[in-house]
Amino acid sequence: MTVDALLFDKDGTLFLFEATWESWAHAVLMRLTDGDLSKARFIGKDIGYDVDRKVFQPTSVVIAGTPSQIVEHLGRHVAYSAEALETLLNEEAAVAPQIEAVALAPYLDGLRQRGLKIGVATNDAERPARAHLDAAGVTGKFDFISGYDSGHGVKPAPGPCLAFAMATGVAPDRVAMVGDSLHDLHAGRAAGMKTIAVLTGLARADELAPFADVVLEDIGHIPAWLDRSTG
Repeated sequence: MTVDALLFDKDGTLFLFEATWESWAHAVLMRLTDGDLSKARFIGKDIGYDVDRKVFQPTSVVIAGTPSQIVEHLGRHVAYSAEALETLLNEEAAVAPQIEAVALAPYLDGLRQRGLKIGVATNDAERPARAHLDAAGVTGKFDFISGYDSGHGVKPAPGPCLAFAMATGVAPDRVAMVGDSLHDLHAGRAAGMKTIAVLTGLARADELAPFADVVLEDIGHIPAWLDRSTG
C-alpha cells in the first residue's frame, strides 16, 4: 500500500475534540443567553450539548456539522441574523482552547521528512482553523488548508479531498484521509482515497472500522502503520 500524502481533519484528529469544542459550546451558549443558564440548557439540548455536564451527545450537529448548520439550529432560539451568529461562532472558535493530539510540530516535520505531502480539510471555517494551526506553530508545515468556506465543499462530500489531491499533484488513490468521524471517512472513500480512523474524537472504533482501512488510537501511530503497510 503506497501513501504519498496525508489529509487530516482538524478537530478530534490534530486536536482533541472535547477540550476544544465543549469549552467553545459553553462559551457560545453563555454569550447568546447573557448567562441565563436555564435558556442555555434549552438551546444546548437542540445542538446536542449538555450544559450541566459540559458534554456532547454523539448525534450533536457540532461534531461533524459546519458553522452554517449550527447557525441554523441556534437561529431558532435567538434574535440574531445568520451572519451575526456565524461571526460569533467563529470568534469563539478562534479563541477556543486547543490540546494537540500529539506534539504537532515535530510530528509534522517527521512526516515531511518522509517526503509526504500533508494537508488539513475541516468543516470549521478557514479563518479559525488557521488561527488554531497558527497557535500551534504549524500552519507553514501544511501544503493545503481548507475550511467549509474555502470553496471546495464540505465533508462528507469528496470536494475538499479532491482539491487537496489536485493542489499537491498526488493521485487520490495514493492519499490517505485521516479523521475521527464518519464524515471524514465517507469523504475520503468518495474521493477514492485510503482512510485512517483515529479515536481522539467522540466516535467509537466499532462505528468507524467499517469505513476505515485502519483504526488507530491517535495520529502518532500513523508512521508505524505506514512502515508496516509498505514493508
